[in-house]
Amino acid sequence: MSGWDEGGVFYSDQGAAGNDEDDALMSKHIAQRKFVDFLKNYRENSANGPTKYIDDLDHDPVPKTLSVSIDDVKAHCEDLHEALRTNPAEYLPLLELAASEVVAALRFARNEEHEGDEPQPAKHDVQILLSSTQIPKNIRNLTSQDISQLVVIPGIVIAASRAKSKATQIALQCKTCKNIKIIACKPGFGGAMMPRTCDARTGNNIGEEACPLDPFSVLPERSKYTDTQVLKLQENPEDVPIGEMPRNLMLSVDRTLVQRIVPGTRVTVLGIYSIFQQRDKNAGKASVAIRQTYIRVVGLEEDADGNARGNVNFSIEEENMFKRFAAQPNVIAEVYKKIAPAIFGTEDIKSATACLLFGGARKQLPDGVRLKGDVNVLLLGDPSTAKSQLLKFVHKTAPIAVYTSGKGSSAAGLTASVIRDSTTGEAYLEGGAMVLADGGVVCIDEFDKMRPEDRVAIHEAMEQQTISIAKAGITTVLNSRTAVMAAANPPSGRYDDLKTASENIDLQTTILSRFDLIFILKDDRCWDKDMRLAQHVLTVHRDASEDATARRAGASVEETGGNDESAQPNFNLKRYIQYCRTRVSPCLDEVGAEALGREYVKIRDDQRKRNQSRAANEGANPVPITVRQLEAIIRVSESLARMAMQNIVTEAHVAEALRLFNISTVDAAKAGINNGVLSHEQREELLHTEAVIKRFLHVGATTSDRALVDMVVKTGVSENSVRRALLGMQQRGELEFRNERRKIVRKM
Repeated sequence: MSGWDEGGVFYSDQGAAGNDEDDALMSKHIAQRKFVDFLKNYRENSANGPTKYIDDLDHDPVPKTLSVSIDDVKAHCEDLHEALRTNPAEYLPLLELAASEVVAALRFARNEEHEGDEPQPAKHDVQILLSSTQIPKNIRNLTSQDISQLVVIPGIVIAASRAKSKATQIALQCKTCKNIKIIACKPGFGGAMMPRTCDARTGNNIGEEACPLDPFSVLPERSKYTDTQVLKLQENPEDVPIGEMPRNLMLSVDRTLVQRIVPGTRVTVLGIYSIFQQRDKNAGKASVAIRQTYIRVVGLEEDADGNARGNVNFSIEEENMFKRFAAQPNVIAEVYKKIAPAIFGTEDIKSATACLLFGGARKQLPDGVRLKGDVNVLLLGDPSTAKSQLLKFVHKTAPIAVYTSGKGSSAAGLTASVIRDSTTGEAYLEGGAMVLADGGVVCIDEFDKMRPEDRVAIHEAMEQQTISIAKAGITTVLNSRTAVMAAANPPSGRYDDLKTASENIDLQTTILSRFDLIFILKDDRCWDKDMRLAQHVLTVHRDASEDATARRAGASVEETGGNDESAQPNFNLKRYIQYCRTRVSPCLDEVGAEALGREYVKIRDDQRKRNQSRAANEGANPVPITVRQLEAIIRVSESLARMAMQNIVTEAHVAEALRLFNISTVDAAKAGINNGVLSHEQREELLHTEAVIKRFLHVGATTSDRALVDMVVKTGVSENSVRRALLGMQQRGELEFRNERRKIVRKM
């Protein structure tokens, strides 16, 4: 009876005792009857509530899909739920047959009511999309015990193949007797086994000649097909253990799920953990028992807003704790204290880091234009000013974060690349760091070490928050809704106050204007500050043990009396950021908008006056104040309101945002000799020193650094002036240092 269509044969159980095959078929028949009863009679919330699934199916036109919750099946029938969970490959088709049966009954009843002599409507196929509230399992935690069972996997889609047509029923015709045979094809990566003999003419009858071996040929025009697509799912970057490579898994989607997901989308997949044999020409006989795993998707939930951050469900205790924390009058200051407490000083930079973590509100205009809400921060300054440590803190604290270094990053690695499959030759997309961090933060260290062509590649991602691809016949747009936190050093390694801002900030204006807040970090030498910094570092190292940390936490709770929510050991800053980003969407009020407009016009006017009084040889302002900076202040204001879980951006939030903007971007534009540090006499001395150097060192000549400095000093110039002049000529490309700065070559 295995060749019969399951669920379509009705029989009596008389005399069937002891037949295992009949018992299995009966159980499937009973399961289909129970599925029909579930779809018709399941009521939401209570026994007297409205019917749920039959109302979804009773539409014209009939829906192509029906979303069914596993929890509803469990509430209706425990045995049905267990069968569907442990053996979904056999029982899910029964649920789809039950849905088609319910649809046919509804359409027949509707036609009989209105037009009694109408024929019975044709069968309508309905795709069942399952959903579940069970805790997702990481890709690296899947084992062989999960094969053929339903699993829930979160991750990010990093590649998508082109849509193809896969046969569900293959029509075969015998070349000798012209008999037509229909065979079913397994779903997913499964195929069909071609029969080697024809059943129509076996040669058992007298005068009948049997058909030869392998007589069948495929009739493509009489076969049935469905759309299918292959996706590659990678575990979320924040779930990858340090020092390990991210795991990935192949997904097989069909019918309505095809071409629904683009690379870079974060999804939660509900599917059947299956196996298939991979074709490998180099594999030996030992690979016969080895199978590759994949997931046949039967349910898919995507994050449309780029805000999926692991577990987005919050307990009542967590929500109450977060609300009590936000109710404090100094909640923004408390958040500031939680940003990188192991780093000494830099309070304003920590404030900007908090704004980056919380972010502003995304908006969509009536014409479809999207306005970003992410805050971009650039840290530029001397070595040993904790720039990389701040980036590491953001990488560990942000719910979604990707950390990369400028020297080891390429344009394709940051945006997206087109990969060609070695077996099929098909080109498909793989997302880079900006795509993987969609909805989170990208931390780029050594930003100044990036090649200019690679740095240009992220311009679109930082402003439009999309990545456009037109390669190898693939034209698409990927989402890159990320905040960028970058750290860079000046060209000379240290920030030089005797140089212009343009010389210290050796980045293009196009990339600088995309950063909302730009901070200059200087390693000032001050005895009091150095002493406090040394004491702080020593304290951090002394109290780094777990016992000391526990004692310090207990002491802080005793000092506050246990009432301070931020001092509670179970307060999680990452969860608080996650809660605020998903539940709070602030907007600007009229008073704050008016104050912001006045201050923006004032900043623009001050910059115009500085440009007019700027010396001709100082160059243009490297950090122009444009409308982008106005939008930046708006985003920073919204992030401050989000920290306090307020839906209205008040004038106080605008004032704090303006303060951060003035001490960061505006001060960065004024830094250097533009601020009046270098006098006219000092500038004349530098020009004179450069002229002396050029007189001693002709174009193309090479000399040692020590010899050149000694020769110039003998003319009456100080060694400090010689060093500054050499550095300036090297930055302009007139000189080149070789052999670890021991040799100097005059180039122009």
